[in-house]
Amino acid sequence: MLSSTFVILSGIGPATERRFWQDGLLTWNDFLHRPKVPGISAHRKHWYDQELTRAQAEFDAGRLDYFTSRLAGREHWRFFELCEPRTLYLDIETTGTSPHDGDVTVVGLHRRGETVCLVRGETLTAERLQAELDACTLLVTFFGTSFDVPYLRAKFPQLTFSMPHFDLCFAARRLGLSGGLKQIERELGIERDRAVNGLDGWDAVRLWMQWRAGDAAARDLLLAYNAADTANLAPLAKHVFEDSLFRFGPASVGASRLLHPDRQELHA
Repeated sequence: MLSSTFVILSGIGPATERRFWQDGLLTWNDFLHRPKVPGISAHRKHWYDQELTRAQAEFDAGRLDYFTSRLAGREHWRFFELCEPRTLYLDIETTGTSPHDGDVTVVGLHRRGETVCLVRGETLTAERLQAELDACTLLVTFFGTSFDVPYLRAKFPQLTFSMPHFDLCFAARRLGLSGGLKQIERELGIERDRAVNGLDGWDAVRLWMQWRAGDAAARDLLLAYNAADTANLAPLAKHVFEDSLFRFGPASVGASRLLHPDRQELHA
């Protein structure tokens, strides 16, 4: 999907990008090999050719940070297919108060089907977190742009987040999926273990406090809850990406023709 993205070009918005796709310009190479593009002056075409040649070189070299700042956060779903093998799914638990007064208690990390939970006072360190972040090419969270990442930045100021960030909360809303993570999971049929079914973030705060008071079973349940929140981001991300691709990517051109054949004939 990334190599079909034209909104990285100055002056190109979603409507023009979609027009490119409708005209058969489905990739950067399609654009580069087309001598003329309707609605684009020769001067601007030459400029865009230079920009896309640079983009292709950065893409081939794996320097995705080049695109991160050129794409609005709501468009970072476009990285998913390319980055999936090195995607990091992240979810945090806290003491339930603001970063100024509270602490991060658990950080769940899921990658390639395996989940680890970093625990405050044990394995949760800035060095370990940074190593995990540096090993990924895409970060996936649910509401992480507003909560998880700002909270982590506040408690671990030395952390750097240079990778694209696919926030499923806002991407799901764009698709008409409202509510929190658990509600969306239920709507899509994504299951979690019965032991943690029904628990929420406030339960995580309670379980942390119970464990700190000496309840070892509360620790196990807290980690199981965090692991479920984190691991379930993977099937949700796959669903959100595929639906976003169908509705907002090049595939949407063909889909609209299938859904509205009469409309296409009127505009032929």
